[in-house]
Amino acid sequence: MKMDNALEEEFDAFGDDHIASSAETPLRNDAFELSDEEKIDRIQADVYNIMETLGLDLTDDSLKGTPKRVAKMFVKEIFGGLHPNKKPSASTFDNKYKYGEMLVEKNITVYSTCEHHLLPIVGRAHIAYISKGKVVGLSKMNRIVDYFAKRPQVQERMTIQIVQELQKVLGTDDVACVVDAKHLCVNSRGIRDIESSTVTAEFGGQFKNPSVRREFLDYIKLDTQF
Repeated sequence: MKMDNALEEEFDAFGDDHIASSAETPLRNDAFELSDEEKIDRIQADVYNIMETLGLDLTDDSLKGTPKRVAKMFVKEIFGGLHPNKKPSASTFDNKYKYGEMLVEKNITVYSTCEHHLLPIVGRAHIAYISKGKVVGLSKMNRIVDYFAKRPQVQERMTIQIVQELQKVLGTDDVACVVDAKHLCVNSRGIRDIESSTVTAEFGGQFKNPSVRREFLDYIKLDTQF
């Protein structure tokens, strides 16, 4: 499908300006009608066509398995977070020890993919919440981050989605998330600025209070490396 030059420039600018359409990942109603294996078969054929169009020799031993590898990676790995059945179960427990201060999980590794150029986003997420009677296992917060990261993403949306999911799980608005990540669509193409990173934040409930927010940000800065 060809676009006229003006429309093509508009879509390019949309991506380079890092604009998100909504807080929900844009999915069609029929997104999960195909099985994983059916999706892999279709994507494999599409990747084969892309590589062939680029002039690559797909009979070469190093390249002939690439279309299948890429297709499996898309469906099973880096975009695995698109399927709601893969959402991690996040069991909560009563806060029997009556811990009333904020709990912070910092330096959670983020591997995601920019939805504008399908290039990696790599960084760290920092999460905090204040219990209103429920607590969640520490590893579940890492898994929630990983789930929302494993899809074509915009960092702002991912940050909001992480907070909204934890608010739902914990039954409280008092959740915050900060993400600091490098975008290879900026670092390796376009302006090719290898030093810059992008910081996004979402603060809910008590974290909108400047003093509570400052306490959270101070925890993030603590040197806790061992």
